[in-house]
Amino acid sequence: MQPRNMSMSGVVDLAAVKAAQEAKVKAEQARAETARQGGGGAVSPADLVIDVDEAGFESEVLQRSTEVPVVIDFWAEWCEPCKQLSPLLERLALEYNGRFVLARIDVDANQMLMQQFGVQGIPAVFAVVAGQALPLFQGAAAESQIRQTLDQLIQVAEQRFGLTGLAVDPDAEQGERPEVVAEVPAGPYDALLEAAVQALDAGDFGGAVQAYKNVLSDDPGNSEAKLGLAQAELLHRVSALDPQQVRTEAAEKPGDVPAQIAAADLDLVGGHVEDAFSRLIDTVRRTVGDDRDAVRLRLLELFEVVGADDPRVTAARRALARALF
Repeated sequence: MQPRNMSMSGVVDLAAVKAAQEAKVKAEQARAETARQGGGGAVSPADLVIDVDEAGFESEVLQRSTEVPVVIDFWAEWCEPCKQLSPLLERLALEYNGRFVLARIDVDANQMLMQQFGVQGIPAVFAVVAGQALPLFQGAAAESQIRQTLDQLIQVAEQRFGLTGLAVDPDAEQGERPEVVAEVPAGPYDALLEAAVQALDAGDFGGAVQAYKNVLSDDPGNSEAKLGLAQAELLHRVSALDPQQVRTEAAEKPGDVPAQIAAADLDLVGGHVEDAFSRLIDTVRRTVGDDRDAVRLRLLELFEVVGADDPRVTAARRALARALF
């Protein structure tokens, strides 16, 4: 799971890094307000698994997500796979001991929430972190895969939003509300990342590219900088294009590799993810040598922007493999 904007829209959000930084600030403000109002103490294990409805969604999920990752289990009494998955998620919530809270939503009683999240079938599992949502998986999944997904979610929540979980007291009385998250110090690259965000906000895409490269020069594995760099480079390329001219050339010259690559960039910025991927995969099929390699590399760059766990990326990787081999 790439740390990216957790949007329910399904469209790539190229302001993801900025949105994440803003959400991090809001999360920190919410924690500070909780402390100011006297929130404190460990929570009960019973508070780690909650039933949520439409009326309580804002307070139980959205507000709570500024303090701890909230995993949402969409289920129904008649759903047989849910009867296997839900108890497993409940057990893991207790085992993870406050690193996330599990919110159970009965879809029969909460149709509006089901629609807002775009749930097509159940069981479906989402997460909300600092008020932003992302899909985790749908249908049955092996426990090992679920653990891996949860570990990645927790890592994103901690690294990007400073959410390190709840303190759990096994002897706490039932009904206590989870209110406290341990504070973490600012990371060593926060200033550089903030400079990159400010450059993006000002339309200085070249400056943002350099700022992210500065982070990666010292910390090559920094996931936030990797994502930010891929997005900033895409925005930098697109900012120099004439969209009408690019699309005209791409339509009239299907064999023109630079035209197809530029059009794919525009497709992705416009949220047409599948179109961007399909365009480049079709171009791979029609090309050889250096041209093919250039198209392949651009496609891999766009995969980074969208995120490795996105199902559209998974499908496109398979299609690319078929086109290459």
